[in-house]
Amino acid sequence: MQDETPAAKEEPQSKPYQVRLPGFVADEAVGLGDVVQRMTYAIGVKLCGGCEGRAAALNRWMVFTR
Repeated sequence: MQDETPAAKEEPQSKPYQVRLPGFVADEAVGLGDVVQRMTYAIGVKLCGGCEGRAAALNRWMVFTR
């Protein structure tokens, strides 16, 4: 049997992908989760309990920078 320690299951944290959008993004970086959350709120979709978790996961995955 393999030794299943918590450290063996953890994956190393990688940096999020950065997409440069000059002229469309303010001075600070904006995560993909924040963009999706703002768009759904703007069109009238009510936020659910899982929205914060999904937004955080998307923010860790991709960031828009200037």
